[in-house]
Amino acid sequence: MKYLVLGSSGQLGFSLVKHIKKIKEEVIPFDLVNNQEEDLRIPNNKLLLERMEEADFVFFLAFDVGGSRYLKTYQNTLEFVSNNIRIIENTFSFLQKTKKPFLFASSQMSNMGYSPYGQLKALGELYTKILGGLIVKFWKVYGIEKDLEKSHVITDFLLKARNNKNIDMMTDGNEMRQFLYADDCSECIIKLAKEYNNISREKELHITNFKWNYIKEVAEVIAKLYPGTNISPGPSADEVQKDKRNEPDPYILRFWKPKTELADGIKRIKEEMEIESIL
Repeated sequence: MKYLVLGSSGQLGFSLVKHIKKIKEEVIPFDLVNNQEEDLRIPNNKLLLERMEEADFVFFLAFDVGGSRYLKTYQNTLEFVSNNIRIIENTFSFLQKTKKPFLFASSQMSNMGYSPYGQLKALGELYTKILGGLIVKFWKVYGIEKDLEKSHVITDFLLKARNNKNIDMMTDGNEMRQFLYADDCSECIIKLAKEYNNISREKELHITNFKWNYIKEVAEVIAKLYPGTNISPGPSADEVQKDKRNEPDPYILRFWKPKTELADGIKRIKEEMEIESIL
C-alpha cells in the first residue's frame, strides 16, 4: 500500500509517517511545512492531484487547529474559518475526482455546535458521508509537537515544568479528558485503512483510550518527571469545550485496542522531544 498523509508534519501526521515507514510500507508526506506548494488552501492544486492519484489510500489529517489556547484565540476569527473551509473544499473535490479510499480526521467535538472548530469538523463529516469515506472522531491524541504555537495541553505542561518548574494551568484542572498516545493512534488508523471495506458506515469510530482523566492529574504526572515542579491551577473552568461530556462509541474495539497507559506515554513523549531538542 502507498499512503498519502495530508498534514504529515502535524502531531498525528508526524507519528503516522514514522509508523508507516516502520511497517515497511510506502508513504507520501504532504504538508505546508514541507513546501509552499503543499498548501491545501491552494485551489486546483496540481501537486495535490498528482500525489492523490499516485496513492492507494488517503489520510485526510490536515486542518488549521491547535490546542485549547490556540482555539480560544483563533477559532472565532474569519481567517481560521476561511483556512479550514478552503482545505475542506479543495481536498474533497480531488477525493471525489480520484475516487480514492480515504479517512477523514474528525473530532469528538463535532457535535458541539457552539464551537466553530466543531462545526467545521461536522462539515467535513458531511462531505465524507457523501463520498463514502471513513469518519474517525479523534479525542485527545498526544505526541511529538514541533509547532509550539499550536501545542496541546501535555506539551504545554512539559514545557512549563522543564523551563519554569511551575505548571500554571489555563483552567482549574477539574475538566476530564480522554488521552491517546500517538503511536497507538497511528496503529489504529492503519488498521482501519486495511479494514476499509469491512467497517460499517452506520457506526461511529472513536479513537481514544476509553479512560477519563482530570487535567490536574496530567499536571501531576508531568510534575513527577521534573522534581520540584509546582502546579498552579487557573481561576476558572474550561471555556473551549465547556466540559461537555461525550461518551465514545466502543465499536472501534472490534478492530483495535489501545496499549499505552497515560503516564508511560507522557514519559516517552518527554524523552523523544528532548532528543529532538524541542524540550
